[in-house]
Amino acid sequence: MSYIVVDIEADDQSPATGSMVCFGAVLVKDMSKTFYGQTKPITEKWNPKALSISGFSRKEHEKFDDPKEVMEKFAKWLEEVSEGKPTFISDNNSFDWQWINYYFHKYLGRNPFGFSSRRIGDLYCGMVMSANKNNEWKRKFRKTKHDHNPVNDAKGNAEALLTMKEMGLNIKF
Repeated sequence: MSYIVVDIEADDQSPATGSMVCFGAVLVKDMSKTFYGQTKPITEKWNPKALSISGFSRKEHEKFDDPKEVMEKFAKWLEEVSEGKPTFISDNNSFDWQWINYYFHKYLGRNPFGFSSRRIGDLYCGMVMSANKNNEWKRKFRKTKHDHNPVNDAKGNAEALLTMKEMGLNIKF
């Protein structure tokens, strides 16, 4: 099993109302192994405020790569870097997961991650035995600045996960 930290940027709240803009992934075991994909819009609907977080304009977004090709490349990258089945893990998997899952099923008919994921904040809350410390790990353990570049954000989250392992989290990479 290989843990892959994923972060995405989108132009709206869900795949039902917008499009994924870009995403990044990092293999936790070897953070030099990263993936970055940019996908052109799949719908005419979009929210300017949501898109602005990514730092791209709509015109730039429209010039990005075909989503099917990007998801095919991502699936191939997952096969190349994973030992066994990859495990999806993120800061906010209720958001990130829905986009990756939707795009994989829409364009490949399957999701290499399967049907489950892990959330870093929940792992941390379990470690410190408090459901009220949900975001504490972000400011304490990220080294790479959170700047909405999805590869950088995924790296910062992977760094936090590695720190949690050093603190005693029973997780194997």
